[in-house]
Amino acid sequence: MQQKDDTLRLPNLQGMRGDLQRLKVLPLAFDSFGVRSMATYVETEDVKVLIDPAVSLGPRRFGLPPHRLELERMDQAWNDIKSYASNCDLLIVTHYHYDHHNPDEIDFYRDKTLYIKDPKNNINKSQMERASHFLKELRGLPKAVEFADGRSFQHAATTIKFSPPVYHGTNSRLGYVLETSISCHGEKMVFSSDVEGPSLDEQVDFILRERPDLLILDGPMTYMLGYRYSVESLARSVANIAKIITETTVRVIILDHHLLRDQNYKAKLAKVYECAEENGVRVLSAAEYAGREPDLLEARRKELYAEI
Repeated sequence: MQQKDDTLRLPNLQGMRGDLQRLKVLPLAFDSFGVRSMATYVETEDVKVLIDPAVSLGPRRFGLPPHRLELERMDQAWNDIKSYASNCDLLIVTHYHYDHHNPDEIDFYRDKTLYIKDPKNNINKSQMERASHFLKELRGLPKAVEFADGRSFQHAATTIKFSPPVYHGTNSRLGYVLETSISCHGEKMVFSSDVEGPSLDEQVDFILRERPDLLILDGPMTYMLGYRYSVESLARSVANIAKIITETTVRVIILDHHLLRDQNYKAKLAKVYECAEENGVRVLSAAEYAGREPDLLEARRKELYAEI
């Protein structure tokens, strides 16, 4: 097992306008980094948290398996995730898809507190089976395991709050996820998990109630527009993101994950970027927030095979 390294530090994000002071937020692996993930490290004065410590790749895209560059990027991201996870006090799993939890490498859960999606209620069959396997593998490792659905937990001045289960996407076919709010001394971030939009009122309600300064949002699944994601769902998602911008105090939105599997994502969400600019809100990919150039390897898979 990796030993705890108290010298591990975040990159300097303080120069970014709107960056938080009490909450340090670092995206570790996202689709804009070239992998499927929303792994996020959050540090307050009281607790170090890692949300959804896992990473994966799209098994097929354009009829092609992952390119060598994607496999290398996934290995790099997984090493980063494990390094930060080993230094955390608390780990969160919002649902049981493999880009959000990994049942095969779990030693970094040892002696940690774990907040997870209820493995038996408001869950589809596939995720229930994965959750059962995950918990069996974890047996005896974590210090504590809490089912987090709709609950709130206090760690000194830090509050960690979870939404009731909401749809993964536009219906129950892919199951349910938990949205997460972390606040400390008047600053707050919200992590949406896989809402694919959000196109539904239930997915937006938690965000509107929490009124975050920083929102990490899974954007609409535009790369499957007209196939598994409807034009109507996209329109509702755009309207709901605009509602978040105009009706909350959000200053920065990290918009990523499903959305960043589409090279033309900015054009398809042009109204969101216009609304954000009009209201002084920054909308960034996770890579841009972390000071990196977006690198949409999955969306470029056909090009990668042609070039390399």
